[in-house]
Amino acid sequence: MRHHNTNKKFGRETNSRRALMRSLAIALITHEHIETTEAKAKAIRSYVEKLVTKAKSDTLANRRLLNSKLGSGGDKATKKLIEDIAKRYQDRPGGYLRVVKTRDRVGSDGAAMAVIEFVQN
Repeated sequence: MRHHNTNKKFGRETNSRRALMRSLAIALITHEHIETTEAKAKAIRSYVEKLVTKAKSDTLANRRLLNSKLGSGGDKATKKLIEDIAKRYQDRPGGYLRVVKTRDRVGSDGAAMAVIEFVQN
């Protein structure tokens, strides 16, 4: 039973699911908007919003926590998150990201696609 388990599994093992979330988060922070499936966009929203909230207070502990959440490839993303993105939302209490449904994917699965992006102040 999955009582109180709110994370989606996406048909993946734990390690590959963690790698998926990290890579989507790094891409979103780097490019500030990405197009992915609707389910992945909804799952990555809470993941990245928690990171932005942590980045708003620039301490050594928070930098280390962000590095651990984004993995070894997220050094530039951590720097951008703290120095650029978190400063933009310093006075905003939450809701940093928006998910906009776009189209169904052309191909065999026809998955619902969405764009996830940072909101403008």
